[in-house]
Amino acid sequence: MSTFARLFNLHSREAPSVLAGLLMFFLLFTGYFMLRPVRETMGVAGGVDNLQWLFTGTFVATLAVLPLFGWLASRVARRRIMPWAYGFFVANLLLFAAVFLRWPENPWAARSFYIWLSVFNLVAISLAWSVLADVFSTTQAKRLFGMIAGGASLGGLTGPGLGALLVAPVGHVGLLMLAALLLAASAGAGVWLYRWRDRNPLPAGTRSQEESRHVPLGGNPFEGAAEVARTPFLIGIAVFVVLLASVSTFLYFEQARLVAEHFPDPTRQTQVFGLIDTVVQGLAILTQVFLTGRIAQRLGIGVLLVAVPVVIAAGFLWLALAPTFAVFVVIMVARRAGEYALVRPGREMLYTVVPPQQKFKAKNFIDTVVYRGGDAVSGWVKRALDLLGELPGLAMFIGAGIALTWAGTGFLLGRAQRRREADPEAPARRS
Repeated sequence: MSTFARLFNLHSREAPSVLAGLLMFFLLFTGYFMLRPVRETMGVAGGVDNLQWLFTGTFVATLAVLPLFGWLASRVARRRIMPWAYGFFVANLLLFAAVFLRWPENPWAARSFYIWLSVFNLVAISLAWSVLADVFSTTQAKRLFGMIAGGASLGGLTGPGLGALLVAPVGHVGLLMLAALLLAASAGAGVWLYRWRDRNPLPAGTRSQEESRHVPLGGNPFEGAAEVARTPFLIGIAVFVVLLASVSTFLYFEQARLVAEHFPDPTRQTQVFGLIDTVVQGLAILTQVFLTGRIAQRLGIGVLLVAVPVVIAAGFLWLALAPTFAVFVVIMVARRAGEYALVRPGREMLYTVVPPQQKFKAKNFIDTVVYRGGDAVSGWVKRALDLLGELPGLAMFIGAGIALTWAGTGFLLGRAQRRREADPEAPARRS
C-alpha cells in the first residue's frame, strides 16, 4: 500500500475517499458526456449564426435557477444539498425522456434540452466540487483534487463511446434514462464522502470556521451574489471565471464554424465532436493523476491557474496567422485538456480557504450566473467581430489579449490564496 500511496501521492487512509470522489465524478461525467455530442449537433443544426441566442437563453435559464439553488442551500443541511439537487435533475431527465418519446422531432424540445444541459452541466459539476471543498482540507486538496478530477476525465472518455454504442438500440430516450441512473449513483458517492469525513475528522485547528454539516447554512436565496460583491477574493475568482468563459466561447464559436464548413453531415459532426472529446480526456487524465497534485504542492496553486492561459494566448496568435482546422484542433485540445487537468482543480482549491456559505452559495453563483453571463456577452462580441469580414484575424488577437489578462488574474489569485492559507482566520474576518 505504501508503494501505491507514493505513486499516487496520497496517504493510505485517504484511499477510500479518493476512490469515492473518483466514482462521483466518473458517474456524473459519463452521463453528461454521453449526452453532450447530441447537444452539440443540436446547436449546429440550429444554425451557427444563431448560437449567441442559445447562449443568451442559457444565461436567462441560469438566472432562473439561482434563487432555487439558493433557497435549497439555505434550508437544507450542507451534506444534503447534493442529493436534493441531483434528485431534482434526475426528475428533469425523466421528464425530457417522456417529452422526446411523445414529440421526437419537436425543435423547441431540442432547443430546451440544449439550454437545460448547459445549465445542468455547470450546476451539477459546481456542486460536486463544493462537496470536495467541504470535505477536504487545503493541504489534502493540493494533493488529491487533481487525481479525483481524473474521474471526470475517465467519464469524459467513457461517455461519448457509451452514447455512440447505445444511441442506435435505445435512442435518445434510453440515453436520458441511463444518464438519470448514473446521476443518482453519483449523488450516492457524494453522500458516502461525508460519511467518510465523519469517521475521519480533521485534526483540531486544521481548518477554521468548521461548522456543523448537519445544519442548513441559513440566509436568503440571493446571498451568494452578496457574498461575491463584498469579498475581494471572490470578486477575483469571478473575474477569472469571466475571462475563462470568454476564451472558451471564442474557441467554441470557431469550433462550430470550422466543423460546419469542413463536415456538413450531422453524423460526421457528432463523430468529430466525440473524437475531440476523447483526445482531450485522454491527455487530461494522465496529467491529473500524475502531475497536477505534485505541481500544486511544489510550485503552488498559482502555477495551475497561469500556465494554460499563457499557452492559449500564444495559440490565439498562431490561429490568427494560420486559421486552419488542424491548428484549431491543437489549440482546442490544449485549452480543454489544460482546463480539466490544471485550471479547474486549481480553481477549486481556492475554495478550500473560504467559509462554508461561500463554498456553496457564492461558488454556485460564480460557477453558473457569472460563467454563463461571460458566455452570453462574449458570444455576442464574437458574433459582432465575425461580421467584420474584412478583419478575419481581429477576434483571435482580442482573444490573445483576454487570455493574457486571464493569466494575470490567475497569478494574483494564487498569491491571495497563499496569504489566506497562511492566516486561516482571514476568511472569517473578511466575510
